[in-house]
Amino acid sequence: MSTTQPHKKTSGAYRHGDLKKALLGAGLALARQGGPNAVLLREVTRQVGVVPNAAYRHYANQHDLLQAVRSAAMSALANAIESELAKLPSINDPADFARANLRAVGMGYLKFAQDEPGLFLTAFSVPDDLQGTAVPEKAGNSGLNPYQLLSVALDRLVDTGVLPNERRMGAEYLAWSAVHGLSMLFIDGPLRQLSPAQRQIVSQRLLDMVEKGLV
Repeated sequence: MSTTQPHKKTSGAYRHGDLKKALLGAGLALARQGGPNAVLLREVTRQVGVVPNAAYRHYANQHDLLQAVRSAAMSALANAIESELAKLPSINDPADFARANLRAVGMGYLKFAQDEPGLFLTAFSVPDDLQGTAVPEKAGNSGLNPYQLLSVALDRLVDTGVLPNERRMGAEYLAWSAVHGLSMLFIDGPLRQLSPAQRQIVSQRLLDMVEKGLV
């Protein structure tokens, strides 16, 4: 994804009130436009309209700011998945409902990556001091993070008899890897040239593959 586009100053430069919130909002705007590499403390203060030293009370350094933006981006991903789950129609059969939940989690993930590539890349820009941290830690409105939303969907498959209990362990990593990989191919790989209709077909086929591979 290109990060060379010129940054536009955010509307409504900071005057009074919550400076920390204003700085975070500017950081999110930069991340949305250019990904994690665009989130620079000096640029954020310029966007907000304050001197760089004013930010240090809230974000001690570049790392702290990026982590705050990363956390907010992860929460946005969780919210997008929850929105997709909320669209599910009423399904009487518990097994069919469980399958639909799993697909909704995957589709919400894929849609967010394509709609918000900068935030998606920022959400997964793990810094050196968090290497080895496998589970996204920030939650959406439900209080669950993306990984937990996937876990709930998989547990529902077990509870309804769709997924054998002996195949449950580690299923999150398998499903997550497949959907994340396709997301990256869409936004920063050779599949970015596909039309929206082609992406929809590929997404549905991947979700079919994930479901059939798990059960």
